[in-house]
Amino acid sequence: MEERKGENQTSAREFILLGISNAPEVQFLLFLLFLVIYVVTMAGNILIVLLVVANRHLHTPMYFFLGNLSCLETCYSSTLLPQLLAGLLTGDRTISVPGCLTQLYFFGFLAASECYLLAAMSYDRYVAICKPLHYAVRMKARNCLLLVAGSWTGGFLGSTIMMALVSQLRFCAPNEIDHFFCDFTPLIQLSCGDTSLTTWVTWILSSIETLAPFLLTMTSYACIMVTILRIPSTSGRQKAFSTCSSHLTVVTVFYGTIIMVYVVPKNRTLRELNKVFSVFYTLLTPLVNPLVYSLRNREVKEALGKVLHTFFGPNCQQKLHRSQRGTAS
Repeated sequence: MEERKGENQTSAREFILLGISNAPEVQFLLFLLFLVIYVVTMAGNILIVLLVVANRHLHTPMYFFLGNLSCLETCYSSTLLPQLLAGLLTGDRTISVPGCLTQLYFFGFLAASECYLLAAMSYDRYVAICKPLHYAVRMKARNCLLLVAGSWTGGFLGSTIMMALVSQLRFCAPNEIDHFFCDFTPLIQLSCGDTSLTTWVTWILSSIETLAPFLLTMTSYACIMVTILRIPSTSGRQKAFSTCSSHLTVVTVFYGTIIMVYVVPKNRTLRELNKVFSVFYTLLTPLVNPLVYSLRNREVKEALGKVLHTFFGPNCQQKLHRSQRGTAS
């Protein structure tokens, strides 16, 4: 982007997030919708973390990854939704420049980490289903720790490099960000100076952080599907397809919308759809991940049943068991 000329170049001290809609009549409805999403997201993901930590039967590689995913989703949602909810409730959509850059940093860090972590989880499922005899060796505790640590570290490094470049920019009036959070593209459009280096480096980082994990994930699930097709039992094949298809749908929506926003070159139509795509990877995937990856699993239901029995008596556990039998059938 070339340096602006002839425009008001007074340095911005705060930004105004324009949000999803400016219609006053829908503000409260959006607030209630996003509040429910936030509460359910936090409750579901925190529950998964607590169950994985507290129940020794869930101390396996798969649930180690799922616990990390839920922890990440908890932080991810808390980076964006409180600011959005406060703006909808009070009408004050201003955010300071340091606050905006902080939100951008943690969003980039956590989103990139999730891309890597989903790829690691798909590899875990690939080894478990396609190479079961090698699972104990390939997915031993040290390797799982390295995969998780690498996911968090990769996200941290990419976001740190991006923020080192963005923090050097000067932002000028008008100070309106056409988004519901401090995202890179609408923020960079407010810069007074040359942003070509920042834009190119961020695009390269985004491509590495999304395309490589996405291709690894798709390859893993393709191999899993081929293995499932060889299952002789029709009911077993259908159950495995049901589980894998739900996983595949979630990761495709997550990766697909992120790639559309940060990697694919923009035309006018895609720019107008950015907010819609952003809703999917910022709000909806953290909401459905606990259900798709964890709360449908028999081991998690059993662990949850024990907790309910401890605190609320046997009736709650019996109801959960009946629900579990219904799901299984």
